[in-house]
Amino acid sequence: MLIRLLTLLVLPLAALIGIAAPASADDISATGRGVVRVVTIAVVDDQVVGFGHGSGFAVAPNRIVTNAHVVELAERYPDNVVVGVVPTEGDKSYQGKVIAYDVQRDLALIEFTGARLPQTALYTGPVDEGGAVVSLGFPGNVDLATARSAADYIRPTSPVRSEGVFSGRRSLSDVEVLLHTANIARGNSGGPLLDRCGRVIGVNSAITRGEEGDSTFGFAIADTELAAFLREAKQPYAAVGTPCTSIEERLRQDSDADVRAAADAAAARRDVATQAALSRERALEQARIEEERRRENVMAIAGLLLVAGALGIGAAGLLESRGRRRAAIWTVAGGGVAVVAAVVVFVARPSGAVDLPAASVARSGPVVEDKALGRLMCRLIPERSRITISSSEDVPLGWGAGGCVNGKTQYVAGNGRWERVLVPEAEQTVSLLSFDPATRTYANTRYLMSAAGMTAARAARGETPGQCTTDPAAITRLVGQQSAVRATLPPLPNEKLVYSCTSAD
Repeated sequence: MLIRLLTLLVLPLAALIGIAAPASADDISATGRGVVRVVTIAVVDDQVVGFGHGSGFAVAPNRIVTNAHVVELAERYPDNVVVGVVPTEGDKSYQGKVIAYDVQRDLALIEFTGARLPQTALYTGPVDEGGAVVSLGFPGNVDLATARSAADYIRPTSPVRSEGVFSGRRSLSDVEVLLHTANIARGNSGGPLLDRCGRVIGVNSAITRGEEGDSTFGFAIADTELAAFLREAKQPYAAVGTPCTSIEERLRQDSDADVRAAADAAAARRDVATQAALSRERALEQARIEEERRRENVMAIAGLLLVAGALGIGAAGLLESRGRRRAAIWTVAGGGVAVVAAVVVFVARPSGAVDLPAASVARSGPVVEDKALGRLMCRLIPERSRITISSSEDVPLGWGAGGCVNGKTQYVAGNGRWERVLVPEAEQTVSLLSFDPATRTYANTRYLMSAAGMTAARAARGETPGQCTTDPAAITRLVGQQSAVRATLPPLPNEKLVYSCTSAD
């Protein structure tokens, strides 16, 4: 539809082919995959009579925020104006429709079908004056300099990035706006203003005129106004309130925290082993005393039997001297039995040696515990986490023996913990999941990938076990697949979420 209309506007058009712009693994590029160009084409009697464009960004896989003035004609003449959504990746454009419109806030919400975009997140924390900000969008002056035909306006391409500083909050026509110095032009309208972690803090809307050497400033609809607009439109959105931190610094700090946690766990194991050894020594000493008492009692019994036997034999001699032969025979027999019993009891007396099961030995080095922990509830540790888009809600985890999670997902042992690499089909995200049963620490390290990167990761993943398994061959294949996926990932992740897990029972 969009191609046909633009054909009416400019003939001939170049063949529409996708241009996949390479993106680095930083947060701004990750957010940029959810930024789109918004085009409007006005048609009267099958003739194109108007064309405009701006920028927008995804707040859901199929919904775009932009400025109201970008789609004003579509709102006023819905039967004569087509709205197009042009992603930054792929080779297609999509037709959308305006489903929410706020002329006071200069915000609009567009819905489209046919593709799923990575959604952006709104930053709800404080923005410091003088802090770095980044604008993403499609400035018209760049398009005028580079576009060879109207087709370039609906050909996917990466957004233009410009940097500046946040200069403070202002009121513009009773709407709260953010004043900033990032360079923007008319086509940036509706595009996101980001913090350096790639979270949306505003929607670019207007610029000041630089006359007689005056500096140019940009205005962005503030985060507060955007959140209110989305709530009124009943549109759910991702919100993040944690401060922006460097992923390198966060990984270093978290690595130190892991080392400390592992050292604490090892110390706890040593303490348990030491207490077990002390308990064993006390039990051993008590056992020696008891065994020595039994030995002495048995030897006393043997002595009594020997004395009784000797007395019996002596009494038999006395009875014989008195002519009582029959009684003497019985008496000497009893005495003999007593003597033999004394010898047997003495020989079979306890040795006095005791033994108990060996005490557990504190283990050093990576140790992966393998036991079922049941249902766990894992809560985010903010000071160990870096979030750019993910939810900070609690994560339920069912931990079974052998690294079986929730009864269906198989983890593998490695690096002193259980690990699993997840490559979903419906998201542009690769997650490295890990769980340490000793410290009950669960971590999700997330890479926000490009479309090409996801294709490579899915190819490396291949077919994975659909359920838990103890088959050594299947485990070996899973380890190989996870190593292959890791080889496709960028050098640094975008997020790391660390949780502390406790029993949910």
